[in-house]
Amino acid sequence: MSKSEGGSEALPTIGDIDRLVHEPARLMVLALLYVVESADFTFLMTQTGLTWGNLSSHLSKLEEAGYVEIEKEFKGKKPHTMLHLTEEGREAFREYRRSMKQVLDDLPD
Repeated sequence: MSKSEGGSEALPTIGDIDRLVHEPARLMVLALLYVVESADFTFLMTQTGLTWGNLSSHLSKLEEAGYVEIEKEFKGKKPHTMLHLTEEGREAFREYRRSMKQVLDDLPD
């Protein structure tokens, strides 16, 4: 079977996809933050269905990559965490969308 018959010419493109973004939980977080200016931790937890610890872990990875900025403050005596995409995170999400669209468009019908 040739490459074109098997449709595997899209495989090199798949290898270029940002795996940090591609992970489903992080993709949900990035997609939510992409469409809002900022969101608090509780909102993200509710929208994604992730546990506190799981969401926290994913946010730490996104913060380390420079994709998300985390601002911690207090409202009264309660901690309050706000998050927003950095410009780098916004561009990473856009590039992920472009890459996935290309991979899917390149697949034979």
